[in-house]
Amino acid sequence: MTGIKKGIVLAGGAGTRLYPLTLIASKQLQPVYDKPMIYYPLATLMTAGIRDILIISTPLDTPRFRELLGDGSRFGIRLSYAVQPEPKGIAQAFLVGEDFIAGDPVCLILGDNIFYGKMGLDRIVQDFSSGARVFGYPVADPERYGVVEFDKDGQVLSIEEKPPKPKSHYAVPGLYLFDGKVSELVRLQKPSTRGELEITDLNMAYLRRGELAVEKLGRGIAWLDTGTHTSLLEASHFIGTLEARQGLKIACLEEVAFMKGFLTRTEMEKVIAQTPMSSYREYLERVVRDEC
Repeated sequence: MTGIKKGIVLAGGAGTRLYPLTLIASKQLQPVYDKPMIYYPLATLMTAGIRDILIISTPLDTPRFRELLGDGSRFGIRLSYAVQPEPKGIAQAFLVGEDFIAGDPVCLILGDNIFYGKMGLDRIVQDFSSGARVFGYPVADPERYGVVEFDKDGQVLSIEEKPPKPKSHYAVPGLYLFDGKVSELVRLQKPSTRGELEITDLNMAYLRRGELAVEKLGRGIAWLDTGTHTSLLEASHFIGTLEARQGLKIACLEEVAFMKGFLTRTEMEKVIAQTPMSSYREYLERVVRDEC
């Protein structure tokens, strides 16, 4: 059997770089223009056809996400929740979510990563069968990220975390596809000097097994990391500019659900009826009307 049916949004962490905003709510609940940040990674998974999604967050914030998103039925998906007691690395998500994964392949996206553009993720997710797949995105400052090294034939040689002398300008964004043995491989990992289960170490474990593929993302695709005040503001400007220019919303979960067939027209009309009078409701009404 091929394809990925399950997704995880890792929305934990202390969010110290956004202090004092994160005294009010977690980073992934902060607004990015007109929607909570978590809408954007959820939209990425939904656009890829993934409908069974686990949200992992802190003990304090998990109830807030549940209050915001509920069981997912408003968006035609199934949402469940798990608590990460303390942030011990991205790879820890596969231990926290081990029961949810249940030996199936899974797609993990970080809750502060925003993707825009035609990535072909639905095809990639549908065709996925085994091993691991990550993405390479060209950046001007690769020393800030995990960096992929390629040989002259484009084969992956290594992934190095925040190297002082990067061997390429391709960074690994917070979107990962793994097969059903991912939790087992994380259990074999040793914490880094930071005391964390590093995602780069997990990727390297798959690479050593000859089971890691990297999909290069090129022009026309935007990847935004919203972990700082400046990048959060830039992301809001980016989304706001596109929406104002096109008259179309980005990461409107109800719209994504309707367009993907997760919600029928009747179900969508019920969702609209439950939405307060606002520009957001007017937009949803236009979405349904334009599909007539």
